[in-house]
Amino acid sequence: MPAGPEDKRTSLIHDDGKCRCGWPGHDPLYVQYHDTEWGVPEWDDRALFEKLILDGFQAGLSWITILRKRDNFRRAFDGFEPEKIARYDRRKLDRLMQDEGIVRNRAKIDGSVLNARGWLAIQEQHGSFSEYLWDFVGGKPKQNNWTHLREVPVESPESQAMSKALKKQGFTFVGPTIIYAFMQAVGMVNDHTTDCFRHAQVKKLKRRA
Repeated sequence: MPAGPEDKRTSLIHDDGKCRCGWPGHDPLYVQYHDTEWGVPEWDDRALFEKLILDGFQAGLSWITILRKRDNFRRAFDGFEPEKIARYDRRKLDRLMQDEGIVRNRAKIDGSVLNARGWLAIQEQHGSFSEYLWDFVGGKPKQNNWTHLREVPVESPESQAMSKALKKQGFTFVGPTIIYAFMQAVGMVNDHTTDCFRHAQVKKLKRRA
């Protein structure tokens, strides 16, 4: 589930009769994210970069806080185009610190530039940021079968290895817990509980189209 002080309750039955993981509660935006994005395998290089950056901004916060500001982040960070972010100068970074629509944290904002440069380096060295990351899980989603949220880990050997590798490439805010939340979100692991209606649906999305 998203890292941070999220609700650890077990699954919930909603008014539509569907059983869902408990962490989104009944917040409409959070439920929509759970139903349509979380756990769906993502293979696009830029989209993976965006999610990794946003997970870094989430550190110490709730994911719903970031989710509510996601459109503002996309505007402020030029659609999360790594080539553009890698060229941000101090004037641009100072403007971002004045932007009330995003999380104004100097270390995280400055770190986005380092991460963009790391993305470019991986692209140059490996040809694909997506393939580089997916190799840590063998190129396909790991299917878990948790029956309760308390069983879901906060990190894994794969997230530890990915975290270490990204740090070597110059990335920041990519600790193993943040990386595991990232892996859950982009479908590298299926951590919907087995009674959640999305578990079976996501399980069918095993390989790259």
